[in-house]
Amino acid sequence: MKLGREFLSFAVVGAIGFVVDVSVLYLAAPLLGWYGARVLSFLAAATATWALNRRYTFSGRNAGASVLREYLGYLVTMLGGAVVNYGAYVLVLHWFSGPWAPAAGVALGSCAGLVVNFLSARYLVFRAK
Repeated sequence: MKLGREFLSFAVVGAIGFVVDVSVLYLAAPLLGWYGARVLSFLAAATATWALNRRYTFSGRNAGASVLREYLGYLVTMLGGAVVNYGAYVLVLHWFSGPWAPAAGVALGSCAGLVVNFLSARYLVFRAK
């Protein structure tokens, strides 16, 4: 049952990350464009979700690595989900237009990358001691 609790917690943290992602995306887009802003928004969301997952989802699984090493490992492992996420985002922007399209792309991309990111976080970054 612990796996189910962790997945649910990871999904809730992901929802918070979605809010961070979309907020940074819309704030940065006037300066960086929709594609450049998406890179910055991913980094902001990944940083927020790392901190929250570290504190809540996988609090008992910290493997003793330094915080910086763990953070960098989290960013690297999230790249698998980020590729899926960004691909879905780009497809939505190409198929749809309107002020809601970027947020819809982030939402679809987040759902697409959820399982990849969870498994990467659980088994690669926050391994059991």
